[in-house]
Amino acid sequence: MARFKGEYEHAVDAKGRVSFPSRLRKYLHPDSQDRFTILKGIEHCLYLYPEEEWKLVEERLERVNTFSREGRTVVRNFLRSADDISLDNQYRLALPPTLSEWAGITTKAIFIGSGDRIEIWSPEALEQEDSTVDFSTFQSLIEKVLGGDASV
Repeated sequence: MARFKGEYEHAVDAKGRVSFPSRLRKYLHPDSQDRFTILKGIEHCLYLYPEEEWKLVEERLERVNTFSREGRTVVRNFLRSADDISLDNQYRLALPPTLSEWAGITTKAIFIGSGDRIEIWSPEALEQEDSTVDFSTFQSLIEKVLGGDASV
C-alpha cells in the first residue's frame, strides 16, 4: 500500500497538464504505476488515489447503507466527481477541467502526500486552509488525534 508524504509544487500548462512529482512516483505500486482516480476532496482540494488504493475506498463505499438518506448522500456526492486518469509518457496528469475549476487550480498545483492518497491544492486555497490552524492548535490536534499521553 502506498504511503505518500511531502509537498511539491508544479506548474500547470495551458492544456491543464501538470507533472506528477518524481518523489511521489517512488511510492506507487508497480501494478498501478500510471492509473489514478481523481475527485473533489472534503476540503477545497482534489484527492488523487492510485488505482490499488481506490479499490480499497470502493470496498468501504460498498459497505455504506444506501437505504439510509445519509448513506445515499455520502456515496452520491463522493463519487459524482470521480474520474479515472493516467500519467502520460512524460509523467504528466491532465487534470479534468471541471475539477481544476472547482479547486481553483490554474497556473500552479501543490501536491501533498496524505498517506493513502495525494491532495492537489491551488496555492491560494492551501494558504487559506493553512491560515485556519496555528501551531498551538496543530499541537493540540496531534495530541488528540494520535492519542498520545501528554504527561509522558
